Amino acid sequence: MNGAKIALLENRAADQLANLIRRYGGQPFCAPALAETPDIDAAHISSLLQDWKIRPAKVVIFQTGVGAKALFETTDVLGLTELVLRLLSESLVVARGPKPTAVLRSRNVRIDRCAKEPYTSAEVLDALASVALKGERVIVQRYGEPNVELDKRLQARGATVIEIPTYRWAMPANTQPLAELMEALAGGEIDAVAFTSAVQARNLFAFAERFNRTESLGNDLNKTLVASIGPVCTRMLEKLGVGVRLEAHPPKLGPLVQALDRALSEIGRVE
Repeated sequence: MNGAKIALLENRAADQLANLIRRYGGQPFCAPALAETPDIDAAHISSLLQDWKIRPAKVVIFQTGVGAKALFETTDVLGLTELVLRLLSESLVVARGPKPTAVLRSRNVRIDRCAKEPYTSAEVLDALASVALKGERVIVQRYGEPNVELDKRLQARGATVIEIPTYRWAMPANTQPLAELMEALAGGEIDAVAFTSAVQARNLFAFAERFNRTESLGNDLNKTLVASIGPVCTRMLEKLGVGVRLEAHPPKLGPLVQALDRALSEIGRVE
């Protein structure tokens, strides 16, 4: 990367991503654009489990590792983990990607279907293509917000969808790094920006809107190398008017950094 300055909007894996950038010779500019706030109500979980006992769910979908972990930690406190494991054993369990898969395996949960890369809602639905859902209940572990696309598609197939909220996405408490990022972008000090979730992009533009700077932010981003972790993130950026120059394949941090390294090397050779 030859000392290129890479803006990172990642929060949870910020240190890991920053270290990867340094390993490839880049300079990370960390400006978290997302905070994960716990949003799990023990009383609600207890009530949901009692209802689940009476009215079995045919399918249970785990979308994230963080959410799956939060659910089990809550049932541990409630003394209901054994019940959850029994109910899961009687349902078809779907994991959206490697992170929820790891959490489920740590609890010895049988996983019946795994979404393929790039682990979007489309792949979850493909994994369920052969499963009859009309008149059935489907439990979905929610991530930072309701997955409207997934819910609608399941409902269109006749399923009743019950969501389990575990955490929600919010703006970081400290937004000073985002303000500094916008100034650095305006000053041409950033060589590339790495987006690792669609919500980061949305939050960055929401922050810029506070200062009537969405148009200038879009222009500044389009003057830099914008990298996306995967198709969902890319679609959000394009919706916001930002051109994505590269997308990680598969959608993981390592391939994202490798793709950035190759792209920046190409730019360096051209210059």
